[in-house]
Amino acid sequence: MVDYNLIHSLGVSDEEVEQQLSQALGKDFNADVLGEMVQDKTVPQPGAILKGRVVNIVGDEAVVEVGLKSEGSVSLHEFADPAQVKPGDEVDVLLEAMESDSGLIVLSKRKADRIRGWEHIIATKKEGDIIRGMVTRKIKGGLLVDISVPAFLPASQVDIRRPGDIGEYIGKEIDAKILKIDEARRNIVISRRKLIEERRAEAKSKLLDEIQEGQVRKGVVKNIADFGAFVDLGGLDGLLHITDMSWGRINHPSDMVKIEEEIEIVVLNVDREKEKIALGLKQRTPSPWEGVEAKYPVGTRLKGRVVNIVSYGAFVELEQGLEGLVHISEM
Repeated sequence: MVDYNLIHSLGVSDEEVEQQLSQALGKDFNADVLGEMVQDKTVPQPGAILKGRVVNIVGDEAVVEVGLKSEGSVSLHEFADPAQVKPGDEVDVLLEAMESDSGLIVLSKRKADRIRGWEHIIATKKEGDIIRGMVTRKIKGGLLVDISVPAFLPASQVDIRRPGDIGEYIGKEIDAKILKIDEARRNIVISRRKLIEERRAEAKSKLLDEIQEGQVRKGVVKNIADFGAFVDLGGLDGLLHITDMSWGRINHPSDMVKIEEEIEIVVLNVDREKEKIALGLKQRTPSPWEGVEAKYPVGTRLKGRVVNIVSYGAFVELEQGLEGLVHISEM
């Protein structure tokens, strides 16, 4: 089902998508050109897809025989792995013209592949389905993804948090959701972001059902602020406040954790209604105040480090997280 609100929010018209795909892939992808192609004629005519057989390799061309009065040639660059092409290989090709200037028939494997790809997509996929594809290049407004046919991935739909350079996805395989299939224009618009959001929503619901106060869980630090760090627990971020990071004094949360670091934390509080989770790091170790009377009996002479001076005295640290006040009247 098409999410029209999401489609409209992209700010990219069908005409712009068609133009970008045509510029990126050349005239042979143009919807009008593909729309003129016909198949399954009794007598092969231009526009028909034929079964061919590679009979020879000449330079960077494969000579293909398709059962007509002459042979045709196909550039090796139209094959997925040119080095593996050899005589005897069978290949689907599009008959573009019955005769070229050199007297050979004109064939195209690339165009045949794209037509077959469209037939497969139309037969097996619909709007809302999840597909996997390879990001092939960066174009105006987004990325081009090969899902057996070229699909347009708008820049705003690459991730939940838009990356600094979407070009870093080139060469990577991604999962995405089909937002729209326009058969007339041969356009497909996909969204990786929507798929991530839906999967996170499912993971969040599962997390809120099972998470309990006092649990020790693993999470990944996703953001650091002056007051603490946000930790991804798998579907929902929890807040690790600076006061719950260490029993001792720290200047900034970055002294304790780093972005993308996996840490173990304790669940301090869960507000399911507001979907908020409070986390603690220092709670994984005992408080230094436990058994303090036994460790530091009254009258014991100690050495400590002055950590803060105020108008009424000084705070002295005896061990991490354990401080005492030396009042000005005792100085």
